[in-house]
Amino acid sequence: MKEKFAFLFLIISFQIYAQEKDDSLLKELAGNACECIDSIDLYDRAKKEVVVEIHTCIDEQTGAYQMGSKLFNIDYSNAVEKDGKKEVNIQVNLNKDSQDYKEYYYKIERYLMNNCEALGEVIASNDKQSEKSVSEHPEAIRYYSLGIQEARGQNCEKAITYYKEAVRIDPDFAFAWDNIGICYRRLEKYEQAIEAYQKSLSIDPYGKMPLQNIAIVYQYTQEYEKAIEAYERYGAIHKDNPEYYYGAGRVYAVFLNEHEKGLDYMCKAYNLYVEEKSPYRTDAEQVILVIYQEMKKLDKETEFLEILEANNITWMD
Repeated sequence: MKEKFAFLFLIISFQIYAQEKDDSLLKELAGNACECIDSIDLYDRAKKEVVVEIHTCIDEQTGAYQMGSKLFNIDYSNAVEKDGKKEVNIQVNLNKDSQDYKEYYYKIERYLMNNCEALGEVIASNDKQSEKSVSEHPEAIRYYSLGIQEARGQNCEKAITYYKEAVRIDPDFAFAWDNIGICYRRLEKYEQAIEAYQKSLSIDPYGKMPLQNIAIVYQYTQEYEKAIEAYERYGAIHKDNPEYYYGAGRVYAVFLNEHEKGLDYMCKAYNLYVEEKSPYRTDAEQVILVIYQEMKKLDKETEFLEILEANNITWMD
């Protein structure tokens, strides 16, 4: 009995050790990916171009993580004896379309979403600029840059003073108006935030940031129908953008309790995120899980699965 107990203790100890080594490897390789992401040039770049670079940063670490993780978690019960020695076969799948490869890629991606500040800043950055997105006035740009520094330090009141000086010098500086809106939203001054976003849209009617952020402000003010209207306006201009489907889907499902409609939108967002290789895939994944839990309570699992099937998504409960 003591021998069995000792053997069991050794197995458990090895499993704990292997998990700790796996976690340490994930942290190290995700750190490498985070440094890579932090070096991405964002100036005058389309969001899809930036997302491709994020994917490359994660992709470069995935093979090493898959190999290391499998080494740490060798199943010795499958060892084959050959010439008096036991051999264990480890298969590393580098096919990027394989489920095995994606599993390790997504683990790094999820870790980064929770732990890499640079990733959040990069994917939240302004999209490719239009003609009036930025200013040609050196002083306006200087004040805008000072505003960004203050905003990064969570000093939104001071940031607003700099942004306002930038738009005083150049009233058509759309990005500065966008950032004024963001800061007012963070200060919970929602009316002023909407005014700033509307000003930005009067300069550039197709601006993604103000269109999306107006909908977000309406969620803070609990004006959910207005939020849907804002998302529909956003979607009418940027119909292939997953942010439209994600935002509208979340409002329908979480706030308006229209689970089926919200789920359909969220599935479309998920598929577009996957297609773009965007880390925001994990956010859509989490909302779909929440919707499942709610629909399960309502005995609507069949409807849930039908909507997933219609969107070519396989559900793993």
